[in-house]
Amino acid sequence: VLNLLWGLCVVLQADPIRVLVTGAAGQIAYSLLYSIAKGDVFGKDQPIILVLLDIPPMLPVLDGVVMELQDCALPLLREVIPTDKVEVGFKDLDAAILVGSMPRKEGMERKDLLKANVAIFKTQGAALEKYAKKTVRVLVVGNPANTNCLIASKSAPSIPKENFSCLTRLDHNRARSQVAMRCGVPADAVKNVIIWGNHSSTQYPDVHHAMVNVHGKEVEAYSAVKDDSWLKGDFISTVQLRGAAVIKARKLSSAMSAAKAICDHMRDWWFGTLDGEFMSMGVYAGGNSYGIPEDLIYSFPVHIKNKSWNIHDGLPVNDFSRAKMDATAAELVEERDTALSFLSQ
Repeated sequence: VLNLLWGLCVVLQADPIRVLVTGAAGQIAYSLLYSIAKGDVFGKDQPIILVLLDIPPMLPVLDGVVMELQDCALPLLREVIPTDKVEVGFKDLDAAILVGSMPRKEGMERKDLLKANVAIFKTQGAALEKYAKKTVRVLVVGNPANTNCLIASKSAPSIPKENFSCLTRLDHNRARSQVAMRCGVPADAVKNVIIWGNHSSTQYPDVHHAMVNVHGKEVEAYSAVKDDSWLKGDFISTVQLRGAAVIKARKLSSAMSAAKAICDHMRDWWFGTLDGEFMSMGVYAGGNSYGIPEDLIYSFPVHIKNKSWNIHDGLPVNDFSRAKMDATAAELVEERDTALSFLSQ
């Protein structure tokens, strides 16, 4: 009987999924990999094969990361594959989390940064096209995330555009937390904040449609905060510039909160959003109802069900919001056009 039960357990256990993390020797990945491997993202009964990709000089560091993952003795982690080769890294993927990118160096113009990253994400998009499953879900974290995501998508034409997204969940979480602290409530008492546009200092954190649970009653965020000038001023700039503030204080980027946001984003993409709630994701803007140019990756409020996202349509947009949404769209159009000029070279 015991042998029969054991056989049944083996049969019922899900097949492992292959999850790629690029820039895997970096500090964001170091905060991220344990959560993925222990089941916080793809489910507590989902075995994982972790594929860790980085550049050749980082392979000795990657060996240390592999040792640590092995030493965690995690029951869901079936295999860890460190590599610097795209044909290994992108093979048969179910999910790809593209963290690695060229960081901005001192004296580097934004155009130079874009040119370097276009080359990286063109290569990675082509590798997704050639080696990954067509059902792969791709999250781009490396900056400039929106435009890098667009380039990767364009370089993988047989993978649906809807399978690509970029990370604005960190900004979403920052906005949610700022409102919660202002109202003296836990972060999960705040829902339906929105990050519109680019993951940059032009992004627009919008709480016109957010609700706050105060003493068991849902109240509109503007009524709960009771400080319109803060919500239209310091709140927005705090969220927009939070990454720079963390770097100034830590002398390192926001790895812990970025890793948490990646987990939140991928878990919602895998399992769906709660009824009545939407989250912020950078997604392909085609067919949106908000007048945003279509050939962009732009952050919208989205619902997710059955691993498919839909933009939450029909929210009223006032003049204040319209100007902010259009300004961040204009920056993305300029980024896209510059990137596409490099892509065609």
